[in-house]
Amino acid sequence: MEKATEFVERLKKIQEEAEIALRKAQEEMKRYVDRKKRKTEKWKKEDRLMLSTKDLVFKERLAQKLVERYVGPYKIEEVVSSNVVKLQLLSLMRIYPVVNVSQVVQY
Repeated sequence: MEKATEFVERLKKIQEEAEIALRKAQEEMKRYVDRKKRKTEKWKKEDRLMLSTKDLVFKERLAQKLVERYVGPYKIEEVVSSNVVKLQLLSLMRIYPVVNVSQVVQY
């Protein structure tokens, strides 16, 4: 019976060491992620924003380096979440009006 109790104690010790290592790794990952995290601005309805042209395709403009960086301004129709807004875009744009805040800047 003594061997069984030694085995259980050894397993408990290993489990505690693993929990400590996991907690340490989790803290390091959180610190790394928080270092690169950008604080988002508090947007509200009717704010005016400029939309990034980085992912937009323009048929009439061929040279990417000559295209404006931002187009707009456009009003916020709705704040979906802290990092997603719905814009009042022109019907000619033919893109989905809900965009991430990384794609917009304050006007």
